[in-house]
Amino acid sequence: MQKKIRIKDIARLAGVSAGTVDRVLHNRGNVSPKARKAVEAVLEKVDYKPNIHISALSLKRTYKILITTPSVSPGEYWESIHQGIHHAKEAYANLKLTIEVLTYNQYDLFSCKEVFRQIAETEMDALIIGPTFHDETNALCEIMDEREIPYIFVDSNNEGASPLAFFSSDHYMCGTLMAKLITSLIPADSKIGILQAVRVGNRSANSTIQRKKGFMDYLSKLKSAYQVLRIPFSVDEPENNEAYLSRFFTDHHDIPGVVVMNSRGNYVANYLYNNHIEDVKMVCLDLTTPNVEALKRGQIDYLIGQEPEHQGFHAMKTMLEHLIFKKPVKRENYVQLDILTRENIGFYKRFNNII
Repeated sequence: MQKKIRIKDIARLAGVSAGTVDRVLHNRGNVSPKARKAVEAVLEKVDYKPNIHISALSLKRTYKILITTPSVSPGEYWESIHQGIHHAKEAYANLKLTIEVLTYNQYDLFSCKEVFRQIAETEMDALIIGPTFHDETNALCEIMDEREIPYIFVDSNNEGASPLAFFSSDHYMCGTLMAKLITSLIPADSKIGILQAVRVGNRSANSTIQRKKGFMDYLSKLKSAYQVLRIPFSVDEPENNEAYLSRFFTDHHDIPGVVVMNSRGNYVANYLYNNHIEDVKMVCLDLTTPNVEALKRGQIDYLIGQEPEHQGFHAMKTMLEHLIFKKPVKRENYVQLDILTRENIGFYKRFNNII
């Protein structure tokens, strides 16, 4: 059994006194930047956890944490983030917590505005936000700042806001990676289709904007002249998608590659399969159940994972340890990007039940 690390062990590893470690842990003053940096580096390396079982005994109050993200559907990306949050809550089951969840339609700007209006008027101790619309998120964060309520982002960071921390993939790098993968599969100077959501309010998601910038910047550095074409689709009105896709692939029957920068890659993959359209290479995003099924069937060539459950778990864990134990917080937290293919998906045991 691994020996529990003590404050004096951290002090020895950081080359400081035990008193300095204690001041860093409890966010007190009188610590030099050099000493603080040394202590925080050791804390991160050893994954230090306060003695939660002893500390929780003295807690009398209940902490209310509000969570707002896009709506959750079984087997989809946001469900994985909520599962991670739930697992963190279970790990701290001896704390007095009240969790309230308010979700919004990520394809409807006005749905987001209404939910954020409700949140601005709600009493809470902390907030975890899955941001989609940049301006609306920043307006909510300004209110949280005024109320001195800490908040953490999952899925993406929002420039101009001041979160306690964020847990996200690097979306610009994700777009760059998708561009590199698709151009390795198709001829130079050819067309590339990009699936783009039809949104009420006509605003793209913050993460999608960053991915597309990374994608286009990568293409601009190549000597080849690729033509990027938009493929519209609707989540709220799925009955229109057959017509959207039919019109696109009729007009561009010779297109060799498609990129999907959100979790809906299976929409296009299933259309191509059902209409017997072959030789279209696909690079898609997120390890959702429908996407993994399409990958296993060979309809998607590359599928990029963003560790959503990891994001949710560590967002909640970080918030709890900040609220209750005043543990130092690392603000920028980027998750790894996994590239999955039909050949290596079998090594991810959690997907073995997906045929």
